[in-house]
Amino acid sequence: MQTSPAAEPILKEEPRTPRTGQRTKVFYLLDSLQVGGTETQAVELALRMPASDYEITLGCLRAQGPLLEKLQGSAVQVREFYPRGGLDSLTGLYEVVKLTAFLRRERFDVVHTHDLWSNLMGVPAARLAGVPAIISSRRDLAHFDWYQGSKRKWLRRIQNLSNVVLANATPIRDALIAEDGFAPAKLRVVHNGVDTSRFQRGKRDRERLLPNAGNGKFVVLVGNMHTDVKGHPWLIAAAPAVLREFPATRFVFAGDGEARVAFEKQVAELGLQRNFAFLGRRDDVPDVLASCDIAVLPSRAEGLPNAVLEYMAAGLPTVASRVGGNAELIEDGVTGLLVPREDAAALSRAMLRLLRDPDLSLRISTNGRRLAMENYSFERLVREVSGLYSELLAARRGSSKQ
Repeated sequence: MQTSPAAEPILKEEPRTPRTGQRTKVFYLLDSLQVGGTETQAVELALRMPASDYEITLGCLRAQGPLLEKLQGSAVQVREFYPRGGLDSLTGLYEVVKLTAFLRRERFDVVHTHDLWSNLMGVPAARLAGVPAIISSRRDLAHFDWYQGSKRKWLRRIQNLSNVVLANATPIRDALIAEDGFAPAKLRVVHNGVDTSRFQRGKRDRERLLPNAGNGKFVVLVGNMHTDVKGHPWLIAAAPAVLREFPATRFVFAGDGEARVAFEKQVAELGLQRNFAFLGRRDDVPDVLASCDIAVLPSRAEGLPNAVLEYMAAGLPTVASRVGGNAELIEDGVTGLLVPREDAAALSRAMLRLLRDPDLSLRISTNGRRLAMENYSFERLVREVSGLYSELLAARRGSSKQ
């Protein structure tokens, strides 16, 4: 989807006073319902917010993707606002107007946008509709065109129209202050959540996962393959050094995308097809993790990755690149191992440390699991987000009385 701002928005609509004595009406906006970290977090949050207190509608620029099935039969309503041709096209502008009218008619108390495109469309519409509490999000700073050059200035102006800009990792918050000039008071950090009990219930069945794989260790990477941002090429490049010492090791990739063909070609050029398994998109990730021994996420860029939280909850010793929220989750040598990004040699050394030292692997896996259970549950996520909504609405009610 291509967009470019034509003029600075002039939004003078005064937010109305929040309703009282009823369930809080919340509108979430996402780009799509494809499987991804942001999408998964938003859908899980929508489903887990207590129905006794919240009425949730989830809007999408494209209401399609595997996560749509998860919402079917739930109390969460799904609406599509698809700006064909981009947000700056006539059709796109019509969708913004339509969204504005919908938000005003339905009298939502909170609008919470979750990603880049929903920020650009949803924040101005919510402001024009007079929604009392508007929350935009920044979950990644690295690899979208809108985060570079002059477009970044327009994004900052649009997000400044929201009451709060929500980051999912402290390094993102710090970058928004240092690089984008956001006021610290505008920013909040709410970390991702993980279904800790689900990942502890995974069933270890190596033979079902990879028949006739032998007794070697399984090293897993869970991540989409739309680009190389999750670091697949560097794990592939690191494999030969590991295999020289542990030749029975198998590398397991769970996820799919357009770049898979290139990754398979890289493996073939190294002659390592027997040591790599491309599983595609999986609905049984807890079982996949339970069948593996080491987990890796050598990303080039990250917010706060669901994969690392899932690795930890599953009790896997984890190796990750020192980018974004990875360094917030992992204390090097305690809850995981950190390596420089795009450094295959460092990555192979870290994996070899774990393969050579079972005691170290056990300590790291135990510490990581404890961290995930105590600090990153979905219950904690719901509690913090609910608290933020209540705080913003109470502040709005207070200002209306003055």
